[in-house]
Amino acid sequence: MLAIVIPAHNEAAHIGACVTAARRAADHHQLLGEEVRVIVVLDSCSDETGDIASALGAHVTSIDARNVGIARAHGAERALALGARWLAFTDADTTVADDWLSRQLDCCADAVCGVIGVHDWSPHLGAVQEHFGRTYTDADGHRHIHGANLGVSARAYLQAGGFPPLESSEDVALVEALIETGAHIEWSAAPRVVTSARTDFKAKKGFGATLVEVSRRYLSANVNANADVAGPADVTAIAA
Repeated sequence: MLAIVIPAHNEAAHIGACVTAARRAADHHQLLGEEVRVIVVLDSCSDETGDIASALGAHVTSIDARNVGIARAHGAERALALGARWLAFTDADTTVADDWLSRQLDCCADAVCGVIGVHDWSPHLGAVQEHFGRTYTDADGHRHIHGANLGVSARAYLQAGGFPPLESSEDVALVEALIETGAHIEWSAAPRVVTSARTDFKAKKGFGATLVEVSRRYLSANVNANADVAGPADVTAIAA
């Protein structure tokens, strides 16, 4: 059995598309009919996230932690209790490709770190999208770590100790623990996801926060979004 784990805090606007995409990935023909559970972890939700996810066929569970590390760990624990051999993680504001799960498994690794794409750059300056294109490595061998595109075998996850209870960077901490245990990690661009560039991000040090910081640097440097001029934002690549 395989599992897709999605933490969510008041994500009614996004969870429908997320779960729909996850269900398509779960039904992909290359999985040869293996059972896949889509698990949505409602973390301190007060909106319709749970109702939407449940109506679309997700297994919904609730916690009151307001902590993404705890939420991911809770979802993983539920998946392991159900007998999952592989844990795939994404975010509620993200849609995965139809072959996302099968592509992770094709890597034949203990864990797979994937890349991300962005479907709407409108909340940001044009220069931020250009900066992303220049500095983000969308290719095999990258070293990006995204909770929105991460897979790990049950054995490797347990050996690494699972997700720590961090409000952000819990994905980085897990991958670092996997490296410490000697796990075989594939840094692959094959499993594809598309995520949000929204400014009302939930993780304090996640991808959304990184983009807002890049925007702030461009604005503070008074760099025209369309000018080919290096500014402070060019110093640091978008790696989160």
